[in-house]
Amino acid sequence: MIDIWIIWLILIILVVNTVSALITVFHRPRNIVTTWAWILVLVLLPIVGFLIYAFLGRGIAQEKIFNISKQEHYSLSQLKRMAIAAQKRPQNASRYDETRYADHIIRFFNETEEAPLTRHNEIELFFDGKEKFKSMFEDIKNAKETIHVEYYAFIKSNIGDEFLKLLTQKANEGLEVRLLYDPWGSGGTKPRYFKDFKAAGGEVLPFITSKNVIAKTRLNYHLHRKIVVIDGTTGWIGGFNVGDQYVNTTEKFGYWRDTHSRIFGAATLLLQERFFRDWNASLDRNAEPLAFLEKYFPSDKFDTTANLPIQIISDGPDNREEILKDGFIDMIVSAKKSVWIQSPYLVPDDAMFTALTIAARSGVDVRIMIPCMPDHPFIYRATQYYANLLTTYGIKIYSYQKGFLHSKTSVFDGKICSVGSMNHDFRSYSLNFEANAFIYDAKVSHQIARAFEKDMSDSLLLTPEIIKEQGAWLHFKQRFSRLLSPIL
Repeated sequence: MIDIWIIWLILIILVVNTVSALITVFHRPRNIVTTWAWILVLVLLPIVGFLIYAFLGRGIAQEKIFNISKQEHYSLSQLKRMAIAAQKRPQNASRYDETRYADHIIRFFNETEEAPLTRHNEIELFFDGKEKFKSMFEDIKNAKETIHVEYYAFIKSNIGDEFLKLLTQKANEGLEVRLLYDPWGSGGTKPRYFKDFKAAGGEVLPFITSKNVIAKTRLNYHLHRKIVVIDGTTGWIGGFNVGDQYVNTTEKFGYWRDTHSRIFGAATLLLQERFFRDWNASLDRNAEPLAFLEKYFPSDKFDTTANLPIQIISDGPDNREEILKDGFIDMIVSAKKSVWIQSPYLVPDDAMFTALTIAARSGVDVRIMIPCMPDHPFIYRATQYYANLLTTYGIKIYSYQKGFLHSKTSVFDGKICSVGSMNHDFRSYSLNFEANAFIYDAKVSHQIARAFEKDMSDSLLLTPEIIKEQGAWLHFKQRFSRLLSPIL
């Protein structure tokens, strides 16, 4: 009799768990692949699965506190004023052709994210961590008024110590210095690490998703942006975080290959605005928000003869649309000749997968470069799965062998390129707060393409023979990881 009651109890728990799982997962719209992944977790892990879902599965778009996009678009008025002035001067013909070629994507970004095209810009690219930080530190040393720093990972390390010491020095000089970081990405960095910086007058905040984690269950949402804005005129955006591995001083990853950009010009106004929004959203409820004052947006200091077209696009789970991903899909299916992508993670959703395969089957030269080693095992195995599958569609997959590839760049038809923080995986598409710079210029695109070609010489082209040699056990791990990839 007792055994029968135990069986009935187990059956009731399983039925209630399954019904609850279906109700929980289907109560709001979500990607179908993500839906099935969560059903798998909730059904196979009764009770425990719901605890995991509470911290990793709930959306945040409806939370008022995350409505960052409702904050003031101060930079728009500045940029419109500059655009009116620019119309009175002749434009560079070649760059006009490139922006005309990309007119559809420029309009898409502007209409969905209110991200206008800026023209008065100059750019410098960095492909090595030591060179990037050396140049950035020089900019910080020369700062006169404000320094705004925003990183996913600001790790207590040798380069982190050097960076923080420099920020502390500038705060002691009387500059407004602010630092925003993601505690989850900055593992091991405790609040006391910033004690001297704060004592010097510097301000530091953890990003809002790290606050009230138990009550708000935001564990799955991260500030993944890497932005620095100096005096409102010089901006940095790209893939490098702050940690010793990014300057090639750790043995685990060896040489760290990444890409970052230094922008001087009107696009910096949008980077400044991005920082303001993220900072104000992260403040305690009763704290005074940063005011969008003209002194922080000095549009009169840029070289008006410069004519490099750049859009700064940011995206995150506070948006109902996946703006960056949709923009990339637009550019991929619109490409006529080539699509070259570097990404440390390759876990495309159905829409991105379809776009890549359509481009390849249409005769477009699609090349994707990924690392040869994992920094997250499950994601790496899922990356291998998609790399193997995409190879069957004629897409060339390169595995970077020199060290760890963390670069997030793209080049389309040699006319448009992108540098930023977005990876090609579910997390970057819908869970992380990301930011990318889109540059509509053949010369800059050529620089990114040449760097890609140089990396090809340090890479291994994936072939059917290599895939076959991977073995049954590895293929099983790849398929299993792929099932969980939407929620990793």
